[in-house]
Amino acid sequence: MLQAASPSLTGGGLLAVAVTLLVAWLFYAVTLHLAATFFIGDTPSQLAAKAALVPAVVSILLQRWGTTGVGPVSPSLGVAVLLLVTLVADGIAISYTYRLSTRSTAPLVLLHFAFASVLGIALFNIFGPT
Repeated sequence: MLQAASPSLTGGGLLAVAVTLLVAWLFYAVTLHLAATFFIGDTPSQLAAKAALVPAVVSILLQRWGTTGVGPVSPSLGVAVLLLVTLVADGIAISYTYRLSTRSTAPLVLLHFAFASVLGIALFNIFGPT
């Protein structure tokens, strides 16, 4: 007996991708602004909004292929590549937007990663699956 597949909540269409991108962009912008304020001092939030678009787009584009095993690449290696490429893209965007040297950009990228990780874990614990 065949069972009908349950429909996706979002439908997986263009609207779902656009909303996911906007939520990721907002999340990265908030965490980047917190990290930049902590690291640099008083900075305009518009800079964080500009720089946060790049890691949001990169992480969403790579997420489709990064977490699944493609050919000889295992899923855990794919996640590591996804994380590394997103951090590099974040560093390039931060360096360009905030006009920082590589020496100043690296700690800010790591701080942004730490803020995003802590906030992401907290939000997952609040809203995640039960």
